[in-house]
Amino acid sequence: MAVQLHLAPYGTGWRALHSGGFAHDCPTVFQKSLLCRAQGMGSSSAKLRGGTLFMNVGKLVKQESDVGQAPHVNINPFTPDSLFLQSSVGQCRRRKRTHWNDSCGEDMDASDGELEDETIRPAKRISITESNMKSRYATEFHELEKIGSGEFGSVFKCVKRLDGCIYAIKRSKKPLAGSIDEQNALREVYAHAVLGQHSHVVRYFSAWAEDDHMLIQNEYCNGGSLADAISENYRNMRYFSEPELKDLLLQVAHGLKYIHSMSLVHMDIKPSNIFISRTSIPPTISEEGDDDEWSSSRVIFKIGDLGHVTRISSPQVEEGDSRFLANEVLQENYNYLPKADIFALALTVVCAAGAEPLPANGDQWHEIRQGKLPRIPQILSQELLDLLKVMINPDPEKRPSAVALVKHSALLSTARKSAEQLRIELNAEKFKNSLLQKELKKAQMAKAAAEERAQITDRMTTRSTAQNRTTRLTGKKMNRSVSLTIY
Repeated sequence: MAVQLHLAPYGTGWRALHSGGFAHDCPTVFQKSLLCRAQGMGSSSAKLRGGTLFMNVGKLVKQESDVGQAPHVNINPFTPDSLFLQSSVGQCRRRKRTHWNDSCGEDMDASDGELEDETIRPAKRISITESNMKSRYATEFHELEKIGSGEFGSVFKCVKRLDGCIYAIKRSKKPLAGSIDEQNALREVYAHAVLGQHSHVVRYFSAWAEDDHMLIQNEYCNGGSLADAISENYRNMRYFSEPELKDLLLQVAHGLKYIHSMSLVHMDIKPSNIFISRTSIPPTISEEGDDDEWSSSRVIFKIGDLGHVTRISSPQVEEGDSRFLANEVLQENYNYLPKADIFALALTVVCAAGAEPLPANGDQWHEIRQGKLPRIPQILSQELLDLLKVMINPDPEKRPSAVALVKHSALLSTARKSAEQLRIELNAEKFKNSLLQKELKKAQMAKAAAEERAQITDRMTTRSTAQNRTTRLTGKKMNRSVSLTIY
């Protein structure tokens, strides 16, 4: 019977399996794409071992229990358990070979015990295959309109028939069977599932395969993308104001802080991957373990499109948009991948500030990678400009981390500052007040001294005038009368 093996994501390749002797122990090994393995097989057993997404669950469980094989599930490469599961692949192969040898006449009891342990360490991958079931998309959702399209595919605004809520359904543009797009699609699903729920990351609900296409059910953001908002501003000759730019920078930095805390990097931060949700969330709601987290009551920016997400350690980098790509990534230096997200975020804010479309190559592209900001057609504070410049510093070590960004004084208003920052500023204000009080006291003393001197002078002048008025003139130059008697 032909044996089909689905390799785990980022796991051991066919070449390694062949060199380990596994391929020589099997009568036949079909080296087909993940999608094609489930199609065109002659026997029902081969179809089962191909691992489609949509199967008769009862039949699958029965056959798996009969043959003692591991269930057909994917290993998410972004979970902490994935490293352990991948490291156990070699042990699983050795147990399989022992089981096959035992079935030829050796001790069956020992192999059965080991085989049971294998069932809790699945290393098979479910492929994206054509389904014989009725379309889940048509059954569960009512399509309202197409709201976007990109390199991966198209996004539709839909209402779920059961709960009546609006969702964004992302459908791959072309069949994924045997293509690199299949890996990117699965990577996006893996990343969404691991990142869970965060106020600044687009929420993920479900994913499935249908007619060789991947469909991903995500949160619907009613404000569209940041790229749409920038285009609208450009047509109307408007720009994001400085408070709005700081709001954008701070919120996306919170999203990156969360992604980086999960030992992942986005690798494709740009306006078209930042989405806007115009909702009102009470300021008391905050993320668990994030004391300084906050939400705008007017607009919330969310990071989406996780198709380029990879690990910080042992990364498999799929380069994003060259207009927002850091130079060290282009040079295949992957030691500072989180700082590449910071670089792209700075240029995203520059675009929102009204700068001309960024170059994909050429002299200006290199000038930006040398630390020169593109021309911004509005006056911004020097504090914000300095922050953007350090975010695109040619040396990635000198760029701030996402943790440092969310605490940067240039981005925080008084109501959002941490207690330590408020304490520092309060002490500075107290010092200024003490200096002013000293200066005021000196001025008051000088004024009092001047007033006292003026009073003394006035008293002396008054006394002198009074003395002059009381003095009598006797004789001197006064004319005297003369009386004469003439006979």
